[in-house]
Amino acid sequence: MKVGYIGLGTMGGSMALNLCSAGFDLTVYDIRPEMAARPVAAGAKRADSVLALAQTVDVVLTSLPGPLEAQAVGADLIAGLKRGSVWFDVTTNSPTVVRALSAACAEKGINMLDAPVSGGPGGAKSGKMALLVGGDEATFNQYRTVLDAIGDQVLYIGPIGAGTVAKLVHNCAGYAIQTALAEVFTVGVKAGVEPLALWNAVRQCSLGRQRTFDRLGKQFLQGSFEPPDFALKLALKDVALATELGRELGVPMRVANLAHADMTEALNRGWGERDSRVPMLLQEERAGVTIKVPVADIQAILAKD
Repeated sequence: MKVGYIGLGTMGGSMALNLCSAGFDLTVYDIRPEMAARPVAAGAKRADSVLALAQTVDVVLTSLPGPLEAQAVGADLIAGLKRGSVWFDVTTNSPTVVRALSAACAEKGINMLDAPVSGGPGGAKSGKMALLVGGDEATFNQYRTVLDAIGDQVLYIGPIGAGTVAKLVHNCAGYAIQTALAEVFTVGVKAGVEPLALWNAVRQCSLGRQRTFDRLGKQFLQGSFEPPDFALKLALKDVALATELGRELGVPMRVANLAHADMTEALNRGWGERDSRVPMLLQEERAGVTIKVPVADIQAILAKD
């Protein structure tokens, strides 16, 4: 199997090296020729253009800055790849762009899958990364060995674009949580608590000891908020006290105030005795979706850890 890799930056360069280490017949390309030096030294061949690379490989992976670059590279890939070739885009891309490129590939008999990665530069180097794959499942299974060479958590998510959606959900959640953490920590420090002591305290509390996304498996994914682990009316009291502290100290608490508003709306609906996560139902209403996953399916996922 002849493999191509396009985009040899901080992430892509390390993933290309891992493909070399796994023994694949690899050809690489980057718009900056000097970026190919490390993979070439490890045994890869260097192509002079995207089109030239596309004409010589069976499978190609692209690691690019974003949608515009993926569209530009995609035009040459589609022109050069032979019928039956496979394209894995590991770029953090736009689902709309991914689906449009996949449709254009299908017209030429090329199978494109989105496979954005999560793990950062350290994960790209060590191979400790998640790949979130969307597209034809049979193709995913057939070429999984290529993906296994660059990540230790290769997950099939669903149809084309599903991997990209999952990656965007993950990243956006991380930055939203980051904003909330900055907010509450500035309150704590301004209230007189030493930062290291505050950090150590909260990381040993219930939220700190639990993986963030595991919390979704309790009431929210199940669509059931009874019996409560902790009642909404009690949780609202805690958030009200925290936002009151922020006002006393002159610390803006925009994220906490949004949470307080949702919790108040849920309380006014008569949900005070339900679990403190019940305000999440308000967002389901706004989005026009209903989420309800069988408990056994949730437990099966958690049992794999």
